[in-house]
Amino acid sequence: MYERENCSAARALEIVGERWSVLIIRNAVFAGMTRFSEFERRLGIAPNILAKRLADFVHNDLMEVVETGESGRVYRLTPKGRELGGIVMALSAWGDRWAAPDGAPVVYRHEGCGGTVTTTTECTGCSERPSVAEVRAAPGPGATPEQRAVMTARG
Repeated sequence: MYERENCSAARALEIVGERWSVLIIRNAVFAGMTRFSEFERRLGIAPNILAKRLADFVHNDLMEVVETGESGRVYRLTPKGRELGGIVMALSAWGDRWAAPDGAPVVYRHEGCGGTVTTTTECTGCSERPSVAEVRAAPGPGATPEQRAVMTARG
């Protein structure tokens, strides 16, 4: 759908922008799930949908299939897939603020010291943490001439 659109967010959503996809990644990253039966049981997802999502993840190099002999196969996150944990944390932070009236159901902790891990936007130039209102989109190295013109016109 978005293959021809020069937008990293749209391309990423094409791969992981479906509800079940995010939940599968969440459980793989933070609960260590690897087996089809674990995902199916824990998420309550239909087997045909789960099979399709896992196949898509393997196709897009987010997971790899590892044959385990007599016990079947497991789906292991690749580094590319594991990196989506940050997206899950950011989405959870938004949900904690706007959709969790009783407070955060999950807190992410640093294994090294036990501190709470947050997702923040930090400027690489000055180390400030600007609000979204203080951030603008600027042309990146992969921008098309049309994108450059639109972003430059907006200032």
